[in-house]
Amino acid sequence: MDLKEGLLALWNSTGIMNMVSPVDASITNGFEQFLHQFGHPIMLVICCFLLWLGIKKQYEPLLLVPIAFGGLLSNIPLAGIAEPTGFLGIIYEAGIHKGLFPLIIFMGVGAMTDFGPLIANPKTALLGGAAQFGIFGALLLALCCFGFTLPEAGSIGIIGGADGPTSIFVTSKLAPHLLGAIAVAAYSYMALVPVIQPPIMKLLTTDAERKIQMDQLRAVSKREKIVFPLVVLFLCVIFLPDACPLVGALTFGNLCKECGVVDRLSDTMQNALINIVTIFLGLSVGSKLSAEQFLTVQTLFILFLGIIAFSFATAAGVLMAKLMNLCTGIIAKMTGKEHRPINPLIGSAGVSAVPMAARVSNKVGLEYNPQNYLLMHAMGPNVAGVIGSAVAAGILLALCH
Repeated sequence: MDLKEGLLALWNSTGIMNMVSPVDASITNGFEQFLHQFGHPIMLVICCFLLWLGIKKQYEPLLLVPIAFGGLLSNIPLAGIAEPTGFLGIIYEAGIHKGLFPLIIFMGVGAMTDFGPLIANPKTALLGGAAQFGIFGALLLALCCFGFTLPEAGSIGIIGGADGPTSIFVTSKLAPHLLGAIAVAAYSYMALVPVIQPPIMKLLTTDAERKIQMDQLRAVSKREKIVFPLVVLFLCVIFLPDACPLVGALTFGNLCKECGVVDRLSDTMQNALINIVTIFLGLSVGSKLSAEQFLTVQTLFILFLGIIAFSFATAAGVLMAKLMNLCTGIIAKMTGKEHRPINPLIGSAGVSAVPMAARVSNKVGLEYNPQNYLLMHAMGPNVAGVIGSAVAAGILLALCH
């Protein structure tokens, strides 16, 4: 090979030369042909935008930054970083395809979660349960109106739980080819909780309902907090074994936090372990943001159905709170007892975006009543939503897998 041929071979192996793909004669649609040719530069721009959201706007930066950077790496021409034998491909196979990383994340979430507000006011579990209707509403919509298969529809519906690790866990089992779009949608909508939820909350409640003040929660004993994760696990074992991986990881982390005799383990789960896994989880999810997998019409449908699922979940929690007030009001009138309604705003915290959704409920409540501190009350349905999303994941796996 002479110098000229060597320089030509070097030029042909550069990223610049391979940034634009050649025309594919088998693609007849002009728009699809455009995406095929310019997919890599388009995805590089999208990933830079995600980095901007994570760094500048601080939208879920702990995961959005590694996801976006993983997307940048996966769209470098010829590098093969996201291939099965590449750096990101190996991490994906070990941690996402096998379902390990989401479970470790759930252990850390359990170790950081205080279930005291839920134990003190168990009826708020109904609000966390109601919010899961968004998952199944979006599932039916995806299945009946958009032509997705049942496993794909289940993976899209789980976005409504506003729980990133659960969305990744379910999608990796049911529809791994949709993982990139679903992960980005799930974490984007989690980050946009303060934007998406307030208009829905205000639309479905009156001024008088938003001003409702709730009694201070009772103190919860240490014994109750230790027994609670065990009860949740045993109920899961009895009724829905498919949810045991997620519920088991969550309850183990919480038990280590509450028992008080394994502080080192609890501290590791809350800090070092969850941070390490978050790095690898984000990068490996980002490996699925390649142009071939992400730039499709399906992705647009997923993003649309994701916001529908999240909106349905928020609305269902608020409406369930109003229904509970109606029922308890009738019972109080029949028995002659004092009626103590709950503020419907806390119903929106039934999605499992902890603690952001609870903070939004508190913020909106303070706008209408400066003395109305709803944060701890909203944490009840918020942590119930974490359990609820894991249970919903188990149902989807049993139904669709």
